[in-house]
Amino acid sequence: MVEKTVTRFRVDGIDCVGHLYRPPREPLPGCIVMAHGFGGTQQGSLARTAEDFAAAGFVVLTFDYRYFGESGGTPRQWISIAAQKADWHAAIAHARTLPGVDPRRIALWGSSLSGGHVVEVAAEDPRVAAVVAQVPFNGFPRKVEGRSPAETRQLLRAIVKDWWHGRTGRPPHYVPAVAPRGQLAVMAFDEAKDVVRSMQNDTWRNEITPRVLLDMMLWYRPGRRAHRVKAPMLVCLAERDAQTPSHLGRRVADRAPLGELRRYPCAHFDFYKEAVRRIVVADQVSFLRTQLDWHGTSGTA
Repeated sequence: MVEKTVTRFRVDGIDCVGHLYRPPREPLPGCIVMAHGFGGTQQGSLARTAEDFAAAGFVVLTFDYRYFGESGGTPRQWISIAAQKADWHAAIAHARTLPGVDPRRIALWGSSLSGGHVVEVAAEDPRVAAVVAQVPFNGFPRKVEGRSPAETRQLLRAIVKDWWHGRTGRPPHYVPAVAPRGQLAVMAFDEAKDVVRSMQNDTWRNEITPRVLLDMMLWYRPGRRAHRVKAPMLVCLAERDAQTPSHLGRRVADRAPLGELRRYPCAHFDFYKEAVRRIVVADQVSFLRTQLDWHGTSGTA
């Protein structure tokens, strides 16, 4: 049985809470560090994937970013690219101190927005041994599928209002992360109710500070730094992805010196559904075993 414990590390004086997963047998050296995507928490789908990796023999560290889930910090639900990258570096440093972990064998796993973060972080840390970037964010499409010009303007007004609140020290102006098509949200689409139902857990809240979308629209393109990643990188893409389009994600794999690409005939949020998730995890376990030279007996996927 996988052993799960709580661990903590500090970033700029704020506690980040992580969950440490250890396999049911003698752990293999190294550690997979994982974090959730846009507005998520380490419970739910991320926890299931961490448990699968641990059952396969890996030590796994998941964590909540500051301002989210079990971690500290205010305002809550504030997405800051700079802060989240700093949390990644702190989590990696923490993982390198864990008993039984070979600090030379740290792998990074990210999905959606965190799938972009792991590219940037690995470009900044040449000691990272392997990277899995799942449906990574690498810029928005020119036109968001299913969003009318009027709905786009409504979201832009919310973004600017929240940005101004941040500049003037006022409380955030929140919007839902996910909502049905036609409603104000960062992601509005027909299957939203099913996605919300699948993401619900004790720590997840369906609201975020939309000011981060300015950075994501104007300058944040993790693929531009993929050529600096020295570690082997597996990029897993959804062919029908409306949130992080596969043609943008492919640029990450193409520019990474040791990039490897896997494509799946599904949509973005299908990656968090069990039928697809388990297929993808099996491919990721195989990749990580090969790249980290871990040859234990598979217990999952």
